[in-house]
Amino acid sequence: MKTFQASILGAVALAIAFSAQAQDDRAKAIAMMKRDFHAKGIAGLDRLDQDGVQLLCNRSDNNPPKPIAERLQQDQLETIEYPADGKFMGDWKAGEKIAERGRGMTWKDKIGKTSRNEPNGGSCYNCHQIGPNQPSFGNIGNSLRNFGKIRGYGPEVQKYVYGKIYNAKAFNLCSKMPRFGYTATLTEAQIKDLVALLLDPNSPVNK
Repeated sequence: MKTFQASILGAVALAIAFSAQAQDDRAKAIAMMKRDFHAKGIAGLDRLDQDGVQLLCNRSDNNPPKPIAERLQQDQLETIEYPADGKFMGDWKAGEKIAERGRGMTWKDKIGKTSRNEPNGGSCYNCHQIGPNQPSFGNIGNSLRNFGKIRGYGPEVQKYVYGKIYNAKAFNLCSKMPRFGYTATLTEAQIKDLVALLLDPNSPVNK
């Protein structure tokens, strides 16, 4: 409830500052999407609804007022569910497959699984350079090559990386990175495997 209330208060506060024209344009765009997008399978109309945090970032051009951003970022941090066993690392080889795989979350899939009945992928290479053997990658996100070698391999770094993958907005409120754990797109085990991909000294990322 606290997260929801803070999100709404932040969004409302910023909405007041925007011009009526800008709000009208956004309302028309949302109405058009809701008119043309049809729910099917797991792809429901709720995908068109922005939560308070995303609404705030969009309406502020990803630069919300600092006091509001700090409060909402703390709320997002509290959404992270860390592993009960206290372990943040899985299998880097499995993590590499998750990073490369982009299937899942389409109308014909099941929640958490693709139409091939396999777990969702992370599509990490769409935004990041990661391993040395992948010739094609995006640059929306920063390069993750040598991630562990540069930042270290200790438990604090592992916990940070797990949390960042789970909900990136807990560390940067207007991050463009998907909230993989928060939205249940990836499982706890999958997130652990991605942490290992970045932080296992034996991973090709750190070679």
